[in-house]
Amino acid sequence: MTRLAAICLFLLCISGTSVLARSVTDSAGRTVEIPDTVTRVFAAGPPASILVYALKPEALLGWPRALRDYEKPFIAEAFRDLPETGRLTGRGGEANLERVLALKPDLIIDFGSVRDTYIDLADRVQEQTGIPYLLVNGRFDETAGALRLVGEALGVPERGDLLAADVEATFTALTSALGAVPEADRPRVYLARGADGLETGLKGSINTEIIEKAGGRNVADVPGQYGLVQASPEQIIVANPDTIVTWDRSFYEAVWQDPLWQGIAAVRDGRVFLSPTAPFGWIDRPPSVNRMMGLKWLAGLFYPELWDGELRQETADFYKLWYHVDLSEAELDTLLEWAKGRAP
Repeated sequence: MTRLAAICLFLLCISGTSVLARSVTDSAGRTVEIPDTVTRVFAAGPPASILVYALKPEALLGWPRALRDYEKPFIAEAFRDLPETGRLTGRGGEANLERVLALKPDLIIDFGSVRDTYIDLADRVQEQTGIPYLLVNGRFDETAGALRLVGEALGVPERGDLLAADVEATFTALTSALGAVPEADRPRVYLARGADGLETGLKGSINTEIIEKAGGRNVADVPGQYGLVQASPEQIIVANPDTIVTWDRSFYEAVWQDPLWQGIAAVRDGRVFLSPTAPFGWIDRPPSVNRMMGLKWLAGLFYPELWDGELRQETADFYKLWYHVDLSEAELDTLLEWAKGRAP
């Protein structure tokens, strides 16, 4: 018996995990046996941690990356100092199985891609640890279904339905407001990632699908290709977006003087927008349910004459409903000034 196998067996014997009592079919079509009562969840990556926090924060064992000081005021106080657990999936996946087992989770949840690579990982981890592992589709259009699926798994179906209904209402309102806008009249948008702004996501990628959902046209469009890519300055000049969105403060501060960007319409016309990232990014970072806040923000930026939401109230309502926190006026001011490019 290997050392890991021995540790797995020992920890499973002493964990007191609830008797497996019900079957759940996850987004990958896997039938997973989970405890009747789930009280301890290991989030496989940042998107899953936000999903679990929104639905049942008391079940979350920790954050894949510990919250930074500037992020903590935007999270309910009881959950600001949860330990850093690491991540099993995505960039920098470093959580080892011994550490996962030591936390004695009832359930592991991953929220994002359900491609074969992630199915294989889920199956291997579940087999090696004996801990049920749910894969949940993280595509934006599947958000309501994901909330209901995980709400049921965590024993909070009413909460899942409440948040899913909020998603559906927002999507419906956006479709109604923008449905008559011709494709040719929609803003041409570039998502600038990194300090140089040259990393982006291709159209249809999970990192940039919020652009299309908000009624924009992603200029990084290579038919049949998806994911994050490095763009060249020449490609951006040719694409000439009229709108740029970013969450990187260094890029935002530098782009206005950087000679490489001076000929781009978005820079010339002052249409470069900085997304807040507290406690999580409004447009990505990571691509989870936090994007619902960014969707409202982008709709107002892209179509101020069509989207009738009032950003201050939308922000207060979202943080209360999804993040379990009543923002002070000063905290609201911080987020709204940040969204105007004046980050704290």
